[in-house]
Amino acid sequence: MKILIAEFAVGTDVEKSLIPEGAAMLKTLAESFVRLGHEVYYPSASTRICAGTALESTAESFRQVIEKKAKECDAGLLIAPDELLPELNRLLEENTVNLGCSPESAACCADKLRCTEILQKAGIAAPKIAAKPEEGKRYVRKPRFGCGAEETSLVTEFEENPEFIASEYVEGMHLSVSLIAGKKPLPLTVNRQFIEFGSEEGEAEEGKTGKGGTEKGGKAQEVSGIKYNGSLTPYLTPRKDELYRTAASAAECLHCSGYVGMDIVLADLPYVVDVNPRPTASLFGISRVMKEEIGDLLLRNKFGDLPESVHIEGEYRFSKDMLGELFRQD
Repeated sequence: MKILIAEFAVGTDVEKSLIPEGAAMLKTLAESFVRLGHEVYYPSASTRICAGTALESTAESFRQVIEKKAKECDAGLLIAPDELLPELNRLLEENTVNLGCSPESAACCADKLRCTEILQKAGIAAPKIAAKPEEGKRYVRKPRFGCGAEETSLVTEFEENPEFIASEYVEGMHLSVSLIAGKKPLPLTVNRQFIEFGSEEGEAEEGKTGKGGTEKGGKAQEVSGIKYNGSLTPYLTPRKDELYRTAASAAECLHCSGYVGMDIVLADLPYVVDVNPRPTASLFGISRVMKEEIGDLLLRNKFGDLPESVHIEGEYRFSKDMLGELFRQD
């Protein structure tokens, strides 16, 4: 088969800081499909991954390259910022078989407010969205549409902004669950996420903003930047089955398909904090401990039947710095 894999950072060079993660996911997928005997094509503005055939593209031509090549391919998969994924997946579906989530599902997951409401309505624990701050509480403030830990911070105060949401901060273990979603969900691994909090506090003079804070009655609020810095795969926990059930239920109520990554804070319950309807960086580690080929699982999910389970041996840990070294841009 001919497979098109389009990863936004590699295909556009729009945000070079995201290229190491994007290239790691792209290379993992491309190598898997190539090992299975398939032809792989991928748009690239400059980065080459030594697997498959690169298609010259730019930020301006990325969509056109996808549309043109998809017509010649048997299937395709897209990795892109969540707010762009619905449109790009629709473009892919119009021209070939989409191995990922539908545009409608991707749109639900991209809208963090809507996604939270759907999860809670289905009885799945998710941090509550706050309309206004309460004294003594902390909140996670992040873009309503966005991916990863981009512009995400831990705050004690926030102002209403339609482009951002603030959810109650849940103390617990930061994990993710990777699975193949479809007619029958197939859990892959539980992953430990390494989350870094950069906290600063300061006192603001009247009419000014203090270091690390935002003006509020002359006193700066506490602001902590939240950054993702890699993961450990698998993370062994006696609550694995509970995590798998939660992730599968969330994927089902959001009508996800293909590889999905669920960001979860494990506390008294597993709280779903983000649903990524596309391959995530964890796949880089999973491919090193899973006997099955991720390419085979994605194709079987669309064209056949999935196995009952996958076989995991050993563990693998990586950081964003490590990916930066592996896929350094000159």
